Amino acid sequence: MHFLFKKLFSSSAMVLFSLIAFVHFCNTNAVKKPPRNATIPAIIAFGDSIMDTGNNNYTSEEFGIKELVPPYLDPNLQLQDLKIGVCFASGGTGYDPLTPILASVISLPDQLRMFKEYIGKLNALVGAEQTNFILANSLFFLVAGSNDIANTYYLSHVREIMYDISSYTDLMIKFATKFIKVGWLWIMFYSLISCFFKLPMIKRRKVTGLGARRIGVFSASPLRCIPSQRTAAGGLQRNFAEKYNRASLLFNSKLNTTIDFLNKNLPDSRIVYVDVYNPVLDIIENPQNYGFHVADRGCCGTGDIEVAVLCTLTTTTCVNASDYIFWDSYHPTEAVYRTLISQLLQK
Repeated sequence: MHFLFKKLFSSSAMVLFSLIAFVHFCNTNAVKKPPRNATIPAIIAFGDSIMDTGNNNYTSEEFGIKELVPPYLDPNLQLQDLKIGVCFASGGTGYDPLTPILASVISLPDQLRMFKEYIGKLNALVGAEQTNFILANSLFFLVAGSNDIANTYYLSHVREIMYDISSYTDLMIKFATKFIKVGWLWIMFYSLISCFFKLPMIKRRKVTGLGARRIGVFSASPLRCIPSQRTAAGGLQRNFAEKYNRASLLFNSKLNTTIDFLNKNLPDSRIVYVDVYNPVLDIIENPQNYGFHVADRGCCGTGDIEVAVLCTLTTTTCVNASDYIFWDSYHPTEAVYRTLISQLLQK
């Protein structure tokens, strides 16, 4: 083995060529591809409250997998549920490592560690070949970024005193990239070694290295239009919070560029930038076109500031939530999710 390592590293060009060739060989032989009309075996979700269980149900329903993608930490989770996917998302988290600390929620690196644990459980349940099939043919969704901008940067001001918005969105992209991509040469090298020596794949690999092939990465939302942000930064008239919007657009542009780069450098993966900014903005600016009547506040409480746990069973809610774009002051209603999902899944 020592001799092989020495010979492999004797020529960087030969190493690169050999690794690419053998990674392609291992990938095409180790994982059987489904027929064109095969259904998606599982959906696996990472990120914040937009992907948190309860909000992502319609994605799963659209593919006929299951009505609910169960949360991985649910104590009632059944082993058989692992085969159709799980949700690691945690409301309030973000790409910035400071965001989950401020919100006391599960960070993206911790979600990734749970994903590795999930793979081990899945392997024990269905075996290596079926595990590879599920991971290679499932859909992976990642939604984050809005909490970083709205809460960590603008609301708490913790990052605002350290970075201008351009530098801060660079920081977000740095951590987003770390989550998505693999160590390029490390992955190819260990794929080659495992192909011949049946060694375990390197544990340091990120999501794509752990088997993921099709990943939908969602943009930040149009924060200027969200009721809570209008209350926080829109003045007495609750106008659109334009500075929040500029930050969202800047981050989205950088994220789109980064995903293009990753697609060119990660083999056998399809990473899609999923634009939710423009569809959501169109619904908010033209609610009547989609059958909605209230766009400036949520259905829960006053609709101006209540969010998440503040919308309890004792809180007054609107008579007809389907008239509203927002359920609370931050999250869309079920009707909006259903309107969006068919558009987004086209990608």
